[in-house]
Amino acid sequence: MLYRGLRMAARAAPKFAVLNTHAALRQLPLQFQHVRTYADKIIKVPQMAESITEGTLKQWNKAVGDYVEADEEIATIETDKIDVAVNAPEAGVIKEFFVNEEDTVLVGQDLVRLEVGGEKPAEAAKEQPKAAAPEPKVEEKKVPEAPAPEPSKTAAPAPAPPKQEAPASPKPASKPAETPAVTLGNREERRVKMNRMRLRIAERLKQSQNTAASLTTFNEVDMSALIEFRNKYKDEVLKKTGVKLGFMSAFSRAVVLAIRDLPVVNASIEGPNGGDTIVYRDYVDISVAVATEKGLVTPVVRNAETMDLITIEKTIAELGKKARDGKLTIEDMAGGTFTISNGGVFGSLMGTPIINLPQSAVLGLHAIKERPVAVNGKVEIRPMMYLALTYDHRLLDGREAVQFLVKVKEYIEDPRKMLL
Repeated sequence: MLYRGLRMAARAAPKFAVLNTHAALRQLPLQFQHVRTYADKIIKVPQMAESITEGTLKQWNKAVGDYVEADEEIATIETDKIDVAVNAPEAGVIKEFFVNEEDTVLVGQDLVRLEVGGEKPAEAAKEQPKAAAPEPKVEEKKVPEAPAPEPSKTAAPAPAPPKQEAPASPKPASKPAETPAVTLGNREERRVKMNRMRLRIAERLKQSQNTAASLTTFNEVDMSALIEFRNKYKDEVLKKTGVKLGFMSAFSRAVVLAIRDLPVVNASIEGPNGGDTIVYRDYVDISVAVATEKGLVTPVVRNAETMDLITIEKTIAELGKKARDGKLTIEDMAGGTFTISNGGVFGSLMGTPIINLPQSAVLGLHAIKERPVAVNGKVEIRPMMYLALTYDHRLLDGREAVQFLVKVKEYIEDPRKMLL
């Protein structure tokens, strides 16, 4: 405003008295020469999902006074399903935090006060090392000035007293009385609050136990044919598509084909009071269990019935990477009609997976171990895997569950059947 007023005065003055506005500004006090105003912006807790209204502020990625670029991540909010990043809407300087780490925050709550348009402190950072340069020179001069030999001489008699005290102290006699308490090792305890995802997982698992009539049936599968198939084509597939061919795609395809014959495995019970309606589906959305640092998550491969082995494998790999990087969204995990859990990657020989409600069944894969088996009346060493199918006995009878598992076994032991 001051600059504009000076320019207007210059236009109104006679030609012989034209005011040089720049010269006038230079003559003003310093406080008027650098007047700048920046607008403050309040950053709020963003919308996370329809079913999520609160979370825990897990970490501030910036500090008060830090400069942030537009869309730069400021904080991370942990929910019971995903981690949500809070980004700066515009570039500026952080002036104030309204909450602390580990505080519960609600959608729409004030988080940060940002000074929009603040200058990036790059010049100040460059000047600091120049000013600090002469300081180490002074310190280097002081170090040689200190007489090094004198402290060493004084240090010589210092260790003498401890040598005399060591033999003089007859503490070994007290050792037998202290051994029961001291030799047990470290007995410290640490109490860590469960994260929201772990709490939600615990709630869901207990709900599954209390709701479904869970029963598990087992079978074993000879992996020889599938291993031979994978070894024969994995290099070619990797070269052409960039996809590492594994076993999950084959089991997913086998599940899809078995569900065609036994659609009740892909159904669920819905309705009030524990459910009074069976929902059958013409599509297969396979939930793949992925272990992360925060807990077990189950991203979904949607419409797996329309995919070939390579597409399934590629989709699973992408979802697994997003899960390990903490980049899964609500859409990645919503839904799912059947779950596959591969505990074999961790060395599990046998286990009973738990149903992921509202689904009615889950297939557990385990470690491949060489075992002696009878083949055409002869004992041979074959790579064998135990399969476990946990199912909701309210919906599936034992006959259907066993038939489903046997069909999966047949497809895996002869992958050519998947083409028929």
